[in-house]
Amino acid sequence: MSNDIDYGNLTKRIVFTENDHRHAQLIVQLRYDGLRQSEFFRHIISGYIDGDQQIRSYIDEIKAQSVKRKTKSAALRKQGAQTLKDHALNEGEIDNIFDLLEEEFPEL
Repeated sequence: MSNDIDYGNLTKRIVFTENDHRHAQLIVQLRYDGLRQSEFFRHIISGYIDGDQQIRSYIDEIKAQSVKRKTKSAALRKQGAQTLKDHALNEGEIDNIFDLLEEEFPEL
């Protein structure tokens, strides 16, 4: 008997409570924007996990922390973004590499 768990493929429910008025407001806004609740929450969760800058900025606004810590966090994120910009390949550079490979090795 195997105890292997199919991690990452199991589904989990995320549940919380809200009052009926705010729930109705959410449903109205979602319909106005053409979204389902599941789509909305999955996109928000993905953005949060992936470090989307707009979501990160909003989280920084609403979470309770000192001004010193907020300033330090913002500086570290800015430094990380600059490091990524300085050392990582952007989409254009990646496309150029593939173009060069295609020119050099057309049989690939």
